[in-house]
Amino acid sequence: MLEARRPIVGVCAAIAALCGVLAVHALPALPSGVLVLALAGLGALALLLPRLRLLGWLLLGFAWCAWHAGIALDARLPSELEGRDVLVAGTVDGLPLRRDDATRFVLRIEQARLDGDDLPLRGRVRVAWYDGAPEALAACDRWQLLLRLKRPRGLVNPGGFDAERQALERGIVAVGYVREAEVDRRLGARAACIDRLRESIAAGIASRVTDAHDAALLRAFAIGDTRGLEQGDWEVARANGIPHLIAISGFHVGVAGLFGVALAWSLWAACPRLGLRMAYPLVRAPAALLAASLYGLLAGGSLPTVRTLAMIAVVAAMRFGRRGGGGPHTLALALLAILAVDPLATLAPGFWLSFVGVAFLMLALGPVRGRLRFLRELGLGQLVMTVALLPLSIAFFGEASLVGALSNLVAVPVISFVIVPLCLLAVIALLLLPAAAMLPLALAAAVAHVQWWLLEQAAHWPGAHWWLPESEPWTAALAIAGALWLFLPRATPARLLGLLLFVPLLWPSRPPPGAGAFEALVIDVGQGLSVLVRTRGHALLFDAGARYPSDFDLGDAAVLPALHALGVDRLDRFVISHGDNDHAGGAATVARAFPAAARASGEPGRLAIGADACRAGEAWEWDGVRFAMLGPAEAAADVRGNDRSCVLLVEGRAGRLLLPGDISRRVEGDVAGAAGAGPPLAIIVPHHGSRSSSSPALLAALHPVIAVVSAGWRNRFHHPAPDVVARYAAIGAVLVNTADAGAVHLAFPADAPPRIVARERERQWHYWREGMRGSPAPVAAASTSSQTASAALL
Repeated sequence: MLEARRPIVGVCAAIAALCGVLAVHALPALPSGVLVLALAGLGALALLLPRLRLLGWLLLGFAWCAWHAGIALDARLPSELEGRDVLVAGTVDGLPLRRDDATRFVLRIEQARLDGDDLPLRGRVRVAWYDGAPEALAACDRWQLLLRLKRPRGLVNPGGFDAERQALERGIVAVGYVREAEVDRRLGARAACIDRLRESIAAGIASRVTDAHDAALLRAFAIGDTRGLEQGDWEVARANGIPHLIAISGFHVGVAGLFGVALAWSLWAACPRLGLRMAYPLVRAPAALLAASLYGLLAGGSLPTVRTLAMIAVVAAMRFGRRGGGGPHTLALALLAILAVDPLATLAPGFWLSFVGVAFLMLALGPVRGRLRFLRELGLGQLVMTVALLPLSIAFFGEASLVGALSNLVAVPVISFVIVPLCLLAVIALLLLPAAAMLPLALAAAVAHVQWWLLEQAAHWPGAHWWLPESEPWTAALAIAGALWLFLPRATPARLLGLLLFVPLLWPSRPPPGAGAFEALVIDVGQGLSVLVRTRGHALLFDAGARYPSDFDLGDAAVLPALHALGVDRLDRFVISHGDNDHAGGAATVARAFPAAARASGEPGRLAIGADACRAGEAWEWDGVRFAMLGPAEAAADVRGNDRSCVLLVEGRAGRLLLPGDISRRVEGDVAGAAGAGPPLAIIVPHHGSRSSSSPALLAALHPVIAVVSAGWRNRFHHPAPDVVARYAAIGAVLVNTADAGAVHLAFPADAPPRIVARERERQWHYWREGMRGSPAPVAAASTSSQTASAALL
């Protein structure tokens, strides 16, 4: 009886420890070091009492995660060193990414100096080397570099990617760029480094496969090298629900493990005397672990890889210990192993997709016998994964694929049982006999080419991209409980009622503005501008942020996710104020997503997309809200550049919003005269707060009550200018900057003056979030307090 209960106890212990870790991630600030120590001690005592063991696991999970998080935050670059030039020595960690504008890589710092003094800065730094990065820069090289650094800080928007959370999870302590200086030099290379071998294999594949895209796919399938894949490739993958197959998945590692088992069987079959020393059943798990571990190293050690390796290691230990254990027990021990090594891995979406997906497969796919077992598991498995992972996909990425189950029916067997084995053979050949790699690479490239063509066709099917509005975290947990109910054993009554638990996630409550009211979202696009204006039944987008030479597109990275998160499935108008990149760079991406939107611009000739010209005097009304174009004036034909910006005034019953683009004081007087008197006004500060704009005459005429600056954190233009900030303060306007606050939500009710509803950086506050300028960040205080626990536990 005791032996039968152990698997259940192990599963419960793993779940309790995980709940403790999640409790840390739910906190706005980390607890003090003394409290962490106390909880760790109480957890250790509780483990000694049978009735309190689950509580002990929970407390230990909490304390362990809080301690790790404190160490990670303490390792970040001190705020006072931001913008300073730091001389560092370190090793290139991972594979450098070369683009036309820059070479990007991660440097693991081993030594840092500032003005000749040593700095206690260690860890991984994400670096960009612009204009002149040497071709010799390679994985595992040691370099001395002069870096301009800042703390990890990302854009914060509804539905947006959380770069600060990822930085914590991946151990990134700073980001920066190389300063061209005489001190920059190569120091040598590490003697033994797996990334150099990975880079050599990637080069071998690229030189033997003629089609560059096919070569990029094979590098991803073989060693997890996704540097050759473009944004469009990831869009195709997401539309088909197969990103887990492109980057090395746990299933691929399992295939490598089966290869190790087959090799061991061949050796024991060829030499039966080996069985006298060790029985073959005891050899299988270690052989699988060895082969899977070698492949996992070549694959870059992704989280699904580590999870699979942990499960294989648990099975191997059980085999040698003569102990039994089913799939749930094995998964629970693998979970405990990962939490013990790195509890911050729970911040990664891959952690949840991996463990939850495997858990549901174990639940739904019971033991099946017969010739059709594989087909049943493949078909039912895709249905299970689609339904079970739907809440997590929406919570993490804001979208799901309704064609993913069908695409995976073809992609899983083709990639896992054809392309990946061929790639593995090619990798072995490249290591032992390079000439023999041509055949498996040619076959794998041919299959991958056809497979990808099919996926590109499926990516255009209805439902390939299913976007859902942002909802509360509890709705995802409720939907997962509904999926669990659905896939319980057949004897469970009313299983279909589990579908009802998906309703809050799929149809979140988001009441629109009333008649005569509107709302606006100033999207955080860094040094640029993008503003969404919504009435009861219409939506307008003003500008779309920048697009950089690296192909990083704010239209795709910030604007579209924000629109989808707010439930905007149609744009009625798209205004691109003028042709500068920081306003129009993301316009093409937005136009592709909303092709039916009417487009207008102050400089249509400078755009990559078609648009009509904005004309002063044009006006229209939506749901009791009046929209009036105040500029540019047709009479000002000699006006160019920033002063050609479209200027839009939105007026509800009790409030107004002015969107002036990048106009300067040269035309601000005309704009103020055209705006005239009216209800209280909020203004998007012209030209990001440049000294050439926001003249005293404009502010005296309009007297805005709210002013929003859209600027980048520590931008090189030093926007907003101090004298501009002082002008708004002098008239009593509430001034907020997206660089500090993230996206800014504004409400313009029909019966009340305009107000700031939310600052996104505060709304999404977590202990890893960087603070706002001028106010103490809770994360900084919590990080400092963790030093006590760190010192004591070490």
